[in-house]
This record gives sequence, structure tokens and C-alpha cells, in this order.
Amino acid sequence: MAEAKLIDGKALAVRLRERVAKGVAALKAHGGPTPGLATVLVGDDAASQVYVRSKGRMAAELGMASFDHRLPDETGEAELLALISRLNGDPAVHGILVQLPLPRHIDAAHVLRAVDPAKDVDGFHPFNVGRLGSIASGAPLDFPVPCTPLGVSMLLQETLGPLAGRHAVVVGRSTLVGRPVAQLLLHLDCTVTIAHSRTRDLPRLCRQAEVLVVAIGKPEFVRGDWIRPGATVIDVGINRIAGPDGKNRLVGDVAFAEASAVAGQITPVPGGVGPMTVACLMRNTLSAAGGTA
Repeated sequence: MAEAKLIDGKALAVRLRERVAKGVAALKAHGGPTPGLATVLVGDDAASQVYVRSKGRMAAELGMASFDHRLPDETGEAELLALISRLNGDPAVHGILVQLPLPRHIDAAHVLRAVDPAKDVDGFHPFNVGRLGSIASGAPLDFPVPCTPLGVSMLLQETLGPLAGRHAVVVGRSTLVGRPVAQLLLHLDCTVTIAHSRTRDLPRLCRQAEVLVVAIGKPEFVRGDWIRPGATVIDVGINRIAGPDGKNRLVGDVAFAEASAVAGQITPVPGGVGPMTVACLMRNTLSAAGGTA
């Protein structure tokens, strides 16, 4: 069997960003607001600083307004909630992104609940989570949907076309990725199985999947002989491990070389789901301001 075709998340993300840029321009040309994205970072985590900086830069490149809020690590929860309250009431801000993780002394769930659901461009507010879980098949997704799961669904539709009737196995049941991915695939009329750490005979279950989505945070956990020949594999994992030369490298939750010899299509790590996550954040911000991409 030929080696699996790579699913190019970078290329699809570029096309989505181009549509968002056109949507921003059209919204402003018709007298609408400039979409505004506020990012909130607490502490000095280096990776989080890179993520926040890249999101602000991309927002500006697409014609949006970017509001960057950096708070010291010792910031109290009350001070952070006061900032979110101000952003909720600011008409120039249409999307609010609180960069996770937060320092240990801050209750992240409490903070995320404080964000106005209409400005919750990450799709993490319980109100939006509940809407995703209860929406009817085929109904419009006219509310913020979590960015990574949305990116996964868009990659699959771009690769496979209509997904109705396909058997999808989602390995991982987190509230940030696994569960919303499963809900989105149900919305697209897949038959969905959710697997997790307590699943019996996980390899056998994975081999039944036409579509396999893996999001468990364990490097190269899913092996090549777990893959159904010709299946489409979406690897959401991003893990930093030491290579043979002692240098760190990024790998997914799937053993890429092994899986590529069996699968029909597969996302690389990096360059697969990651670029779509940020592009979907921009899409959600545009939608929150009343525009479309």
C-alpha cells in the first residue's frame, strides 16, 4: 500500500485566513465594526507568550484590532475577573481569549465562566459547550465553537467531503478537544465512538475506524497496527520529546511513520491541526463582530 497522503493544515489555514481577511474588509466596508480580539495572559510562561504574540500579530494582519493584556504571575483572581468584566463591556472588543494555563492560585473554570458567552471565541464557556452538545444535526453553528475541534472538522470535510455515515473513533474525552470533536462529528452525521483510558482493547476499536481522531497527550501512543488500512487519521497531539541527538522535537499522539504506512490520509505534527486552531480563532472573532468568512 502506498504511503498515506499528508493532510496539509497549513495550506487550509492560509485559505481560511484569506476568507477571514475578506470578511473583515467587507464588514468594515458596509459600516460594520472592526473586529476586536482581546488576549489576556497571566504570568511569564514562554510558550504562552509566543502563542499570544502570534495570535495578536495574525489578528492585525487580517485587519482586526488586537488588544494585548499582560498581567504578572502574582495577579489575584479578583483583579483578573475585574479585567474580564471591563472587556465584556467594551464595545470595541468582540472576542476575549484567556490564555491557558493560568497560575495555580486562580480558578480557571471560574475565570472562563466570567467571559461573556457572545465574546467567548475559544468556545469554552459552559453556555456554548451546552449549545454544541444539544444542537440538532445539520443546524447552523451560529455560536462560538472550540477552535481546535472546529479545525479538525474542517480538515476532515476538506479531505473527505461529506462525512455522513462514516464511523469515527475519537481517542480522548477531554472537554477541550475530545468531547467537542465527537459532538461536531455527530453534527456532521458520523457514527461516533469515544474511547479513553478505561476503554477495553483500544487497538481493536481503533482498527474499526474510518476516521480516527487522537487527542490524549501521550507521545506516539497509537501505533501503526492500530490503524485500519486506508483510514483518515487526525493527530491532535503536540508532545515535545528528546530526539536521538539529544535535541527536543515535536511529535503527535500517533506513531507517524508507522501510521503513514497504513493510513490513507494523515495529519503531520507539526503542520496539521495546529495552524487551523489559530485560523479558526480568527474566524470566530469575525463571526462575533457580525461578519462571515
